[in-house]
Amino acid sequence: MDHTATDPPSAAPVRVLLADDQALLRSAFKVLVDSEPDMEVVGEASDGAEAFELARRTRPDVVLMDIRMPGTDGLAATRMISADPELADVHVVMLTTFEVDEYVVSALRAGASGFLGKGAEPDELLNAIRVAAAGEALLSPAATKGLIATFLAQGGGAATATATAGSHAQRLAALTVREREVLVHVAAGLSNDGIAERLEVSPLTVKTHVNRAMAKLGARDRAQLVVIAYESGLVRPRAE
Repeated sequence: MDHTATDPPSAAPVRVLLADDQALLRSAFKVLVDSEPDMEVVGEASDGAEAFELARRTRPDVVLMDIRMPGTDGLAATRMISADPELADVHVVMLTTFEVDEYVVSALRAGASGFLGKGAEPDELLNAIRVAAAGEALLSPAATKGLIATFLAQGGGAATATATAGSHAQRLAALTVREREVLVHVAAGLSNDGIAERLEVSPLTVKTHVNRAMAKLGARDRAQLVVIAYESGLVRPRAE
């Protein structure tokens, strides 16, 4: 077939790995994902250890990871993926039956891009995959931010938070004044467009500041920036 110079380039589909111990649920997710022209399922795992091995083998863009699985659970698998330099471009979306619990905070600390309730609508799931693949934080409306604030305010995971706060604070010193300002707005849940409007700069400028802050802080994505902002003390949880 003769392709002319005017043919639009075809973007590579988003590669998705499914990790859930329920075969029926994996099958449903697979049918849904594979029905979309811009994404494809590249593997299925029934536990965290298998998910990690498949992630190394298939290099997916996004892993839909059940948070509770027998054997190696989703949290452990997410930590393994986050700790592997070769999987730096892999984004994990945690699937949980109960959207608000301490496991979600643990998931974000482990390196997840965000979380999604298993009862989410099909369009929500597909959107979550696209958002995560783009490197954005998948934060269901205010839930993640509020959850982190509440969890830290109650002293949840105090030992871990104390141990990491000093490290985060040291790295925050490397940020410019503008990068710190942008980080505060990211932690407040604002999009690049929203931050740009607040600071009266272009969204591209905001994106540059966000990317630089992520690089300096060793954050995989915006979800990690939110966690760091709270754990470092840059942003204080509000008493409701």
